[in-house]
Amino acid sequence: MSKTKTKVKSKNSGSTARATSPKTGTPKKKPRVTSPSKSRTSATTRVTNVQKPKTTRSAKHSDRIAAISEGKNIRTYTSAMDYLSLQVNFERRPPRRHQRGVYTLERMKQLLADLGNPQDQFKAVHIAGSKGKGSTATMLAEMLINNGMKVGLYTSPHVMDLRERIVIDHDMVSKPKLAKLIARVAEVSAGYGDKKPTYFEILTASALLWFAEEKVDLAVIETGLGGRFDATNLVNPVVCALTSISIDHVAQLGDTVEKIAEEKAGILKRGVPVISSPQEPGVKKVLKRVAQENECSLAFAGDDIRFSYRFEASREAGPQARICVTTPTSHFDHLLVPLVGEHQAINCGVAIGVLDRLKQLGYKIDDEKAVSGLTHVRMLGRMEMICESPRVIGDGAHNAASIEALMRAIGQNVPYDSMVVIFGCCGDKDIDGMLKLIQLGADKVIFTKVSSPRSADPADLAHRFAEVSGRMAQVAPTLADAFVIAEKAVTREDLICVTGSFYLVSDAKRLFADHPHRSMSTLVQTA
Repeated sequence: MSKTKTKVKSKNSGSTARATSPKTGTPKKKPRVTSPSKSRTSATTRVTNVQKPKTTRSAKHSDRIAAISEGKNIRTYTSAMDYLSLQVNFERRPPRRHQRGVYTLERMKQLLADLGNPQDQFKAVHIAGSKGKGSTATMLAEMLINNGMKVGLYTSPHVMDLRERIVIDHDMVSKPKLAKLIARVAEVSAGYGDKKPTYFEILTASALLWFAEEKVDLAVIETGLGGRFDATNLVNPVVCALTSISIDHVAQLGDTVEKIAEEKAGILKRGVPVISSPQEPGVKKVLKRVAQENECSLAFAGDDIRFSYRFEASREAGPQARICVTTPTSHFDHLLVPLVGEHQAINCGVAIGVLDRLKQLGYKIDDEKAVSGLTHVRMLGRMEMICESPRVIGDGAHNAASIEALMRAIGQNVPYDSMVVIFGCCGDKDIDGMLKLIQLGADKVIFTKVSSPRSADPADLAHRFAEVSGRMAQVAPTLADAFVIAEKAVTREDLICVTGSFYLVSDAKRLFADHPHRSMSTLVQTA
């Protein structure tokens, strides 16, 4: 057995003594040999060494957030995103019915004026509607770009990257540039107090600034919510467009299609021509009245613009939608629609109607180049094939009309044996309207949450689905859990459809980002 050594403190050496037990070799409790004052100093030093860095980091972080919230020190994309996250965001938390007065153009008017009114430095096409705005805007932008024009495109919401909203000629705004734009907006609005711009107003101002700086030939601008009080409603349109208007955002826009149409028609400007998709009688009546009040020419696809569409199928190309459109300046015969679905055929007809009005206003547009431009159309979150095995389609349909169009489009274009629908939506939507239509195509339904504080409760969705359909459904706490259930229920010939919210589609794309069979194309393969 080895001997246990004991170190002894020498009175003269000042070295530290360390005694161990001869039996166990464990350290004995150190004798109190230091003076009380030295002991307190040592303890203070130890506490300071442990706690001070934490306190400093916390204080620095708090100071940084406080500065960013006031619009200061925004130098990077990360700090710009932090600033945005601190602002009122009606996309995630819209005001309740009694708070509708928060919608106003006064904040935006002041902000744009203080920024030098960038919206006055370019012309725009302004598009409103309940569904199809983004698709119509994108198809129009591609036709214009292919004619050699420099085109700004502003749409919402985004699916994967915030910068999807702000694009010039296919290029999203860069992170450093967007940070600078947001920093400028923040600096200008720092002293606004309780009139600070919202999340959407900041993004809209940033987009208008960039389009002005880059001297775009034309900007295609999609409204966010509504039209009359939308932050985009200060642009200078040369043409306005209205896509299909249906029940949506009831708490904010009204509980009838006529009331909603009144809000959407708020984008009409005196003397500016308007193109509209086919609308139901009550909506048409409202639009005609507002157009007359503003002395606008108003043309409806199918009525004032000769428009028709049909479906055809071939072994090579599968099902396809083709449209025929006759305008005062052009005739498009059997034009292939670049996006899947009957509703996209209508949206394409509206985009061509806008193109015709632009030609009448003197814009030099070649029809063949415009048609060729449609082949470049790609859209995230609209009938998008996310994964090939299992087959997963994502679509951000978020109202009853969109769900109906989606179910029809899948039935017409995508062969499958059975379909599992994973559904989640925000609680302020026309939930019962959507649930009634899901059953038209779904063989099995799984309800889950969306990544938004507005998310509807999946258990409540399942209960309401049972009431409107008489069918049972499953509930999953997360989208990942829903996919586990869905994958056990499908075979190779089956289909999983994720819908109800762009938030849900975005989450689905992230889940499958590293999947070995993720789809490399945004287009649904129909054959």
